[in-house]
Amino acid sequence: MHEYLEPGRFIDSDHPALVEFAEKFRGASRDPREQAINLYYAVRDDIRYNPYVFSREPDTLKASHAVQAGESYCVPKAALLAACARHCGIPSRIGLADVRNHLATPRLLALLRSDVFAMHGYTELYLADRWVKATPAFNLALCRVFKVAPLAFDGLNDSVFHPFNQQGQPYMEYLRDHGQFADVPHALMFEHLAACYPHLFTEQSLTLTGDLAAEAAG
Repeated sequence: MHEYLEPGRFIDSDHPALVEFAEKFRGASRDPREQAINLYYAVRDDIRYNPYVFSREPDTLKASHAVQAGESYCVPKAALLAACARHCGIPSRIGLADVRNHLATPRLLALLRSDVFAMHGYTELYLADRWVKATPAFNLALCRVFKVAPLAFDGLNDSVFHPFNQQGQPYMEYLRDHGQFADVPHALMFEHLAACYPHLFTEQSLTLTGDLAAEAAG
């Protein structure tokens, strides 16, 4: 379990900002499961989901970058939960999967030119002698806007996207699991993203993404 407990380049559990965040939200209980639940909700709701901050700069994948920015997309948020868990002595790793989002916004569909979200990030935590999935991507306020049930986490059962929203419409469909990793496999991730969205890996697309991020933040 050593590789799932030690700081990594992206799951940088020893970063001062990360340590401060984990200590603030881990709670008073010494029970790993209770701490994991507290940290999950902190990452889910205190770090706003914003897919438009995507960047080809590897350092933006760091857990510490997400906590300092106060917003990020699924992969850095998953890394943040993993890093918080490691700080608290809970083994953790990151998983990556391709999913189809049936409720994606027109703006995001136009940006991606696809309803497939490649390399969606989730976290796995080792609790009660087994790996449990946790998906802290979408914050509560965002879920309310899109009328989807926010993902709960009890430390015992996998917390993954629902196939349908609260109105019974198709929501999220898992297409391919790329596996689990001790740290964010940035080279593999960017290689697959470039194959799925070649138009995003141009200088012009980076400007567009930056403009959309500024609009979303405003």
